[in-house]
Amino acid sequence: MRTPQLSDAELAAQPAAYWTGVAYESLIAFTRARFAEVGFTQPQFWLLRNLSTNDLLPEGGGRTIPELRQAMSSYLRAEDDLGAEADVLVERGWLTRDDAGRLWITDAGEDARVRLKQHAPAIRARIHENIDDADYVTTLKVLLQMISNTDESVERPAVTGGGR
Repeated sequence: MRTPQLSDAELAAQPAAYWTGVAYESLIAFTRARFAEVGFTQPQFWLLRNLSTNDLLPEGGGRTIPELRQAMSSYLRAEDDLGAEADVLVERGWLTRDDAGRLWITDAGEDARVRLKQHAPAIRARIHENIDDADYVTTLKVLLQMISNTDESVERPAVTGGGR
């Protein structure tokens, strides 16, 4: 997508929901394309991370697909098929499945997780290219404030009278 050249006043009038959606789709597509270039998918990486005692499962143990889906619910996309992705990793010898259907990371899977993780800094660097850390932090603070402003679960005082 070619980004339009807009004045500051025009940018200030733009709908945040539209642009955050565009940014989300662009960032996900970029990240997934970089992962594909080195022979794996983002959900495969997430599976390895969520089964590693050295990453997101410090207490260890195996997990079922529903348990993994729940653990990844805040970032899993509708089209991500964890069962199919896990089958690929089982075939590669990176995961095993026990009789109860729980998935376990193997030593080869842990080695792969470490290798795959080495690609993350380059992906992040490309995404953050020409963006000052202070600007990035400001952007996140603005987004967090917008989230807070629109979080319907937070009770807000009623506005009365003629102004704020």
